[in-house]
Amino acid sequence: MIVLIYIVIGLTYIGLGLGYIPGLRMNRASIAIVGASLLMALGVLDLKQAWAAIDYRTLIFLFSMMVVATNLNYSGFFQLVLNTVTHYIRSPFGLLIVLTFSSAILSAFFLNDTIALILTPLTLGLTQTLNLKPIPYLLALAGATNIGSVATLSGNPQNILIGSASGISYLDFASSLTPIALFSLLIEIGLLWWLYPDVRSTKSCLSDKPVRNYVLKPLLTKSLLITAGLLAAFLIGIEPAQATLVAAGLLFITRRIKPQRILNKVDWDLLVMFSGLFIVTAAVGKLGILNLFSSYIDTSLSILGVTALLSNLVSNVPAVLLLENLIPHPDTKTWLLLAAGSTLAGNLTLLGSVANLIVAEAVAKLGFQLSFWEHLRFGLPLTFLTLILAYWWI
Repeated sequence: MIVLIYIVIGLTYIGLGLGYIPGLRMNRASIAIVGASLLMALGVLDLKQAWAAIDYRTLIFLFSMMVVATNLNYSGFFQLVLNTVTHYIRSPFGLLIVLTFSSAILSAFFLNDTIALILTPLTLGLTQTLNLKPIPYLLALAGATNIGSVATLSGNPQNILIGSASGISYLDFASSLTPIALFSLLIEIGLLWWLYPDVRSTKSCLSDKPVRNYVLKPLLTKSLLITAGLLAAFLIGIEPAQATLVAAGLLFITRRIKPQRILNKVDWDLLVMFSGLFIVTAAVGKLGILNLFSSYIDTSLSILGVTALLSNLVSNVPAVLLLENLIPHPDTKTWLLLAAGSTLAGNLTLLGSVANLIVAEAVAKLGFQLSFWEHLRFGLPLTFLTLILAYWWI
């Protein structure tokens, strides 16, 4: 029986790392749920223990942030931001800088995966309009969404988990990790300038084609007001899950857009995957499997290294769930190392984060290719340098 339990756990994490199980039509959400249900069937946890393992604050925060971001998207906010900043800067290098910082800032507040999904087709359309090669700009987008999201608790799912587990306030988290994000963005721009000579030009590539903004002004006004209130709630210390749920509830009071359109854009797969992962992680903790690794994470450097390694083996969210109950002396600095390591390590390979995969898949559907090796020659030095920066800063 114990061998069977270990096989189930091993296959679950392999599937989560790959994103699929060979020969089966399963994604990460279904893999997490199947793994959780089999561990319950094998007697590792009962239903009551499984339910208690689910962190409802994280699920509420994720769901509510998706609702906020979707309303902003339907209002035309993200298109308006991109069009506005590129109206004044049309050189290849200027565009690279603007795209990097704008996508990073948006990712810090509205979840990096959501921003990657929204901005990828916009970036492709923009580079085609200006007759620019899209790959360096898509790499800039993928890297910046990961890097920007390290700055705040609302930037990515693993930060939401860490915020829930650690109790670090939104403002304290942001003040500690925002400098890392800013300097990492400069490193990203420098690497792309070095790897892709075409982006170095500062000459204008202005297009005569007009750019149209599709903006629903009433929805945009309401969404921006509620978002501003949400950010203010974060800054004054209101619990993030509570604040985001209130914001989402207010956005559903509308005559402009059907609620089905908003709910259809919620990433239910991600919420289901989290629920299953909470249960699987509780089972792993109950079995004491992770105690074998406790001796390898006794210093700040080893914590950062193990986090980066696990994030690329099983993805960053499962890595954080595995490590949050294992790391010694979970003080503020340790939590910040875990957040920075799990997020910045996502830039290492194309499979390192969901944001990378979103960009690659969206590009493929539009007839372009972002290969594993193309990403690695950019992601490897970027990850190495930013992790060194994070370790030194924290």
